[in-house]
Order: sequence, then C-alpha cells, then structure tokens
Amino acid sequence: EPNVVTYSALISACEKGGQWEKALEVFDELLRERRGVEPNLITYNALISACGKGGQEDRAFRLLDELQHRGLDPDVITYSALISACEKAGRWQKALEIFGELQERG
Repeated sequence: EPNVVTYSALISACEKGGQWEKALEVFDELLRERRGVEPNLITYNALISACGKGGQEDRAFRLLDELQHRGLDPDVITYSALISACEKAGRWQKALEIFGELQERG
C-alpha cells in the first residue's frame, strides 16, 4: 500500500526527470485517493522543486500557500526551491524577497 514516503519518492523521481506535469498528477492522485495518506513537507518540497524546474514558478508559490494552509512550515529546502524557481523565471527581485523572508525566519 503506497504511503507518503512512496508518493514523495515518486514525485521526486518525476522532478529529477524534468516531468513537472507528471509530478502534479502523482500529487493529485495522492490527494484524491487518500487512504489515510497526507502530503508532508518533503512531498511539497519535491513538488515545488519540480514546478520550479519546469518554469512554473506561479504554481510553486501556490503550493507554498497550500502547504502553509495545511499547517506545515516551510524550511530552507522550500525556500531554496522557490529561489531556484524565481531564478529560472528571471525574477531576481522575487528571489531576493524570498531570501529576506528566510533570513527573518532564522
């Protein structure tokens, strides 16, 4: 039976293969099927990274909002993935803003 580790690993594999759309499909399946499986921060970080690498920075930031809405706190990996997404999109000012938020959080 798949669990959050299985789903997170699969999303990460999609991210490494440059398949952000497939990563989203896997995430949607996790949410749809449930079976008591809830996404965790590792799941979201892998998905944010996949979207960022795929040039989907707006989607990456929506995922940040979603993870926070679920009561999860972003970590340095989350912020690094968001900064990378900004870099890929040529949004250096937003990258600096995210870096500032990370510094404020300590």
